[in-house]
Amino acid sequence: MDGFQRRKETKKENIRQAAFELFSTYGVQKVSIAEIAARAKVSQVTIYNYFGSKDELLRNVMSVLLEKRLREDTEAIESNIPFPEKIERFISEKTGELSALHSDFLKSVMSEDPAIRQMAEDFTKNKFIPLMLKLIEKGKDEGYIHHTISNEAILLYIHMFREGKHSGTFLDLEQNKQLLKELVTLFFYGILGKPFDRS
Repeated sequence: MDGFQRRKETKKENIRQAAFELFSTYGVQKVSIAEIAARAKVSQVTIYNYFGSKDELLRNVMSVLLEKRLREDTEAIESNIPFPEKIERFISEKTGELSALHSDFLKSVMSEDPAIRQMAEDFTKNKFIPLMLKLIEKGKDEGYIHHTISNEAILLYIHMFREGKHSGTFLDLEQNKQLLKELVTLFFYGILGKPFDRS
């Protein structure tokens, strides 16, 4: 990549970052291209040249965020950390630098933009679920997950934990490490507090 292309990509990333910060703080409808340009320190013309419109910029921001989340989740799954710690990361949604804010923001824009909703659904079906199935298979291979439990049940179980985190039912898991440990224990052993023989 030559110097011109690097500068162009840096500008595009600055625009995406500025747009995300403003969109997630004030809502997409209340943010103008002029405000994004001012924060990114570029001209409005530059934004239109690179992205075409505010809607296309938003879709590009979401696409990049989803791909970044996928990379971070993949790194967590393929790392050498013990399987229970991987599950802890997925329950707390701390597989990388992307926080729950991104999940909340994605949900809000999905409800307003059918194209983003379709993008997120395709991403979940074709990329995220296969990655989670890879994690589940690792757990089964390492003896942490009983082979009689279906992948569908485990995916639903992980989803329930993550959704519960956003419901306001749980305290801030980052502030309450003991609660997170207890949730991981519940994840593996349920309320019995020990492995249950299903054979």
